[in-house]
Amino acid sequence: MPSEQTLAALRAFVEAREWDQFHSPENLAKSISIEAAELLECYQWNSTPDQQKVEDELADVVTYCIHLANRLGVDLDEIVMNKLTKSAEKYPVDLAKGSMKKYTELHE
Repeated sequence: MPSEQTLAALRAFVEAREWDQFHSPENLAKSISIEAAELLECYQWNSTPDQQKVEDELADVVTYCIHLANRLGVDLDEIVMNKLTKSAEKYPVDLAKGSMKKYTELHE
């Protein structure tokens, strides 16, 4: 997860520009999707895209995810660990190891 220094820098950046007023959960979720599409676009026609462009787009996705977590009042570590626990139940190692199957297909 991001360091306290990174989180503080993000908060200061937004505060200085008074952008928090635009950061509704809906707008932030839209921005995550838009930035994720821009990240995917890096790979659209090239399996080895410009590394700096990929890093910039990934940073945008992560930044908006952090802003959304802050707006929703959720702890990123906590929600990731909770989701990991759920995913471990859906994808037991003995059935999922080395497989790309969706969890609904693992038990067939």
